Amino acid sequence: MSKALTAAEIPKRMKRADQIVEAVKRWIVVQDIQPGDRLPNEKALTELFECSKGTVREALKSLEVQGLITVKTGPNGGAILAEVPYGHASQMLRNYLHFQHTSGPDIYGLRKLIEPEIALLACDHLSEADIDELARLTDCCAVPPADIEQRLDHRMSELDFHILLAERCGNPILGFIGRFLNDLLKDLVIYKKVQLPEQIEFSKSNLQYHQQLVEAFRARDRLKVRQLMLEHMQAAEAFNIELEARLSRQFL
Repeated sequence: MSKALTAAEIPKRMKRADQIVEAVKRWIVVQDIQPGDRLPNEKALTELFECSKGTVREALKSLEVQGLITVKTGPNGGAILAEVPYGHASQMLRNYLHFQHTSGPDIYGLRKLIEPEIALLACDHLSEADIDELARLTDCCAVPPADIEQRLDHRMSELDFHILLAERCGNPILGFIGRFLNDLLKDLVIYKKVQLPEQIEFSKSNLQYHQQLVEAFRARDRLKVRQLMLEHMQAAEAFNIELEARLSRQFL
């Protein structure tokens, strides 16, 4: 089967540049095109889509902004397919949610569903070095913080614990959602928390659950891992609801 890019089956109600973008995306998915493969050159694209050079350049710019291609200049240049970096995709979604009044409890409502499944899957994929890193991140939070900077470092280490699990779960969709939710917490919750007095009980709860999770991961006890993570998320949600209430009272 040919893997050539075609102009077939593109929505006619879109403007021409957007039609080209959609055709390229369909080409990537249907033909299993890989990062590093080249798009046809500008002349070939103008002929294929029966449009002007300006329209093709607009489409290429859109694909570049979306992270799907890189454009190189020179004799051997052109548009090259690229794998969209996780950070780029996460930032775009977070930018959208910044204006949707997303709260900590909104995030924890989803974390309760996602994190236990991520932990369960990660249990089969974690190396000993990964578990050692989880233990290190946990130990970072074992000494009470002396100032705001250390409190922030603790919160980041706690979230990095969960990000590592998401990266190792083996399911790209669950992994992305898990990493994204933790990124969102860094944006929406962490910088609020450090403005309040230290939440000693919340910190103790996180530390205890992470310590128990490290032990369960070392034992490869999948059922215990899942149950501990569920309880951890339920406890964190309760603390976060209390935090949101305190913040609301503070700004009244």
